[in-house]
Amino acid sequence: MRESRGVYRLRMSHVLGLQPPLFPMEDDRREPFACGQAVLHHANCLEWLREQPDHSIHAVVTDPPYGLHEYTPEQQEKLRNGKGGVWRIPPSFDGNKRSPLPRFTTLTPEQLRELKRFFYAWGRALLPKLTPGANVVVAANPLVSHIVSGALVEAGLERRGELVRLTMTMRGGDRPKAAHQEFSDVSVMPRSMWEPWLLYRKPLDGRVQDNLRRWHTGGFRRPSDDRPFGDVIKSSPTRKGERALAPHPSLKPQAFMRQLVRGVLPLGKGIVLDPFAGAGSTLAAAEAVGYASVGVEMDARYFDMACRAIPKLAAMTVTSHD
Repeated sequence: MRESRGVYRLRMSHVLGLQPPLFPMEDDRREPFACGQAVLHHANCLEWLREQPDHSIHAVVTDPPYGLHEYTPEQQEKLRNGKGGVWRIPPSFDGNKRSPLPRFTTLTPEQLRELKRFFYAWGRALLPKLTPGANVVVAANPLVSHIVSGALVEAGLERRGELVRLTMTMRGGDRPKAAHQEFSDVSVMPRSMWEPWLLYRKPLDGRVQDNLRRWHTGGFRRPSDDRPFGDVIKSSPTRKGERALAPHPSLKPQAFMRQLVRGVLPLGKGIVLDPFAGAGSTLAAAEAVGYASVGVEMDARYFDMACRAIPKLAAMTVTSHD
């Protein structure tokens, strides 16, 4: 979920392919950053994808700007100043300061339509670059996941279900605003205890076994011989030490990311892409499990953050219970 990304606004003519979309970038373009088998590019992901060879990406794991609006310069300034805007600043509990959360209930009908147009365009740009059978795993939110999902299916990806990150968040559970005491037994929305990660696949080239032999894709890597890859992954909130290394508002914990990233390459071969790299947690996870990876981030602040964070996050010792 990254943006300075009012720049990711699309006119319908762009989505229909009548003219190529143009997205402005900062003039101060950074050089690619490399860490082990990970490479991070400072670029617009749609422009970057157009330049990549077909069938060059074996899996995608990403947490994209599925709200778009929350990463505009205006909303980011409010976030940094603690003013909120579309960001909800949760109260502190037990002396712990909670991370801000975007308010997707504030999105207008036009912003929701823009969301669908964007993900359709992204899906169309991504599809030819994937190997047949490549897994595409996209973080979402229950309030907007249906929009993202429909757009990616229309773009040509096969919907394969959802992966569940089982974790307690600070979304929902609140009493009615300005009427807490009057309706003390009411929660306006359920407290969120899980996070959906939408799962897609590029159509196979023949049977699964044929696809695995030719492209090394078409399934998930098992955690062990006696345990298949599952669609529910238990996860704690991101640890304070990780947030100190990469203070991005959407940072996911390495314990979770490493399990997910390891699973998306069934034979442990290929390249994992994160086209909305943010602070680089996907690339750090890939590096930690021994995979090659490539990331794209267009926000210069987050790109610089990722360059500092990826080596340190990859070197962290974590367990599946973190």
